[in-house]
Amino acid sequence: MAGNGLPPLGRVKLSDLVPSEGLPSESYKLSVTTLSQSLVQYSAAIIQFSSSDGALLRSGLDSARLYFHQRSSFPAPDMIHTSDSREWCKTSGYYMDPQLWQETYDYRPGLTPIEPNNTMEIPPGGLPDIFCLLGKTARDILDAISFYLNLRSSPFTEILDNVPLRNSEISSSVLSVCCHARPSFQGAQHHNLTAHEEGQLVMYPDHEHQVDKSLISLVKSDKPGLHIRDLHGRWVLVDVDLGPQEVIVYPGLALYQATAGYVNPALLRTEFNSMQGSMYGRCSVAFKLMPKSMTSLNCSEMRAAGHGVEAQFQLPIPVDDFMQRSHPTDQLFNRHNFQSFSFPTAQDGPWIDDMLVQDL
Repeated sequence: MAGNGLPPLGRVKLSDLVPSEGLPSESYKLSVTTLSQSLVQYSAAIIQFSSSDGALLRSGLDSARLYFHQRSSFPAPDMIHTSDSREWCKTSGYYMDPQLWQETYDYRPGLTPIEPNNTMEIPPGGLPDIFCLLGKTARDILDAISFYLNLRSSPFTEILDNVPLRNSEISSSVLSVCCHARPSFQGAQHHNLTAHEEGQLVMYPDHEHQVDKSLISLVKSDKPGLHIRDLHGRWVLVDVDLGPQEVIVYPGLALYQATAGYVNPALLRTEFNSMQGSMYGRCSVAFKLMPKSMTSLNCSEMRAAGHGVEAQFQLPIPVDDFMQRSHPTDQLFNRHNFQSFSFPTAQDGPWIDDMLVQDL
């Protein structure tokens, strides 16, 4: 990444992003700045977990490899899912998308997955613990972004799931365990998967540009391959140098809508080239912090903080409608964004006035 003239992807310790009562610590302010400026430049940042949490994530990846490796090479037709936006908050259990050469197991608290023969699905191990870990992390990151934008604390609570879920509630957020390009998986048609880039053969799926509709997404993979478009329109391999305790975070479309376009969503694509010769493919665990389906996305918190809200963001949008709409990516960029700033020293006066994002 140094070759494109930008500094490295921002790295932030999760322990420094946990808010506390009273005045913000210097480490919290620095971490919020590092996180937010990395989101401006790359639409992504790196979160560093503790050694014990890192071990939990790695064990989840190990379990995912074994889970997908023992799956049938010829999945049943009713396991095939393409992106049906009407089912965005109902997915659970195993399914596959041949067009993306991807298999997925969705863990969604409140839903018990059932196999086509009405038997119980045996999931990869550790999913409840990983869901709790990444769910809490995503909320801390969301609060850090709110702090950067000078919003009140926990401004998105009304559109998030209860913690813990109440009786009969189903989680809107989801933990997806994914496997790309498993060699023994015969459900995919390997057409239109190759492209030439800088003289090398690189493999991408048919629909290579993707945008999550989440508020915040967190991804940990066992092999590099996740590309995100940076501030200058160039594709950056963001997970190439991840440590064993590190996870990629990036914002989604719901946060873009809720912040009146001030936080751009990450434009994604996955490279398959690095998976050649692998018997397992590329496995990942991805947590998506989602808004509740029966709520609305609105920009009242942005207006209350003094930010300008353009006409397209003035009216609230029901979450379920938002999730079912198409969102052309060419209309999402070239907009105002986070401003870069540095917190002043104590003698420079109150820093809070300097962190306001001005209208452009």
